[in-house]
Amino acid sequence: MEVNKIELAIVGGGCFWCVEAIFNQLKGVEKVVSGYTGGTVPGTPTYKEVCSGLTGHAEVVQVRFDPSVISYHDLLEVFMTTHDPTTLNRQGGDTGTQYRSVIYFHDAVQKKTAETVLMNVAAYYDNPIVTELSALEKFHEAEEYHHDYYANNQEQGFCQVVIAPKLAKLRQKHSDKLK
Repeated sequence: MEVNKIELAIVGGGCFWCVEAIFNQLKGVEKVVSGYTGGTVPGTPTYKEVCSGLTGHAEVVQVRFDPSVISYHDLLEVFMTTHDPTTLNRQGGDTGTQYRSVIYFHDAVQKKTAETVLMNVAAYYDNPIVTELSALEKFHEAEEYHHDYYANNQEQGFCQVVIAPKLAKLRQKHSDKLK
């Protein structure tokens, strides 16, 4: 019996709590881990350091998924249609380079797939897409209290006002991909 190969995707689209909540709803997604990448400072950054905007890191999620259930292309399509990839360094009230829209690729195949998705979803938006496409260097896992944030804090104001509407948009646009 062949064991399914698990792949990784790393994306950032504003606050990682929002992006994590979306990917946790998808069939084929085994685990979503909040973290940081894309910065220039040595060592493992902290949430406070990343929020300062001085590290160059973006808030991202690492998605472990089974490509026999959901493809990398479909993951990126969900990502690109559940946040605003047309606002530079901003998602809603979150402003700064740490909240940029970004796709980090692991290899040439992921890069090509990301380029295709970016081109295909451009017609979906009135404004140009500003999503950064970069090679992954090092992923830093965020502090434990960020993991499964929405699942553990659904009644919190931020979750109600910011994350819940994104999940409603996910259900409307991608119901066929939900667990």
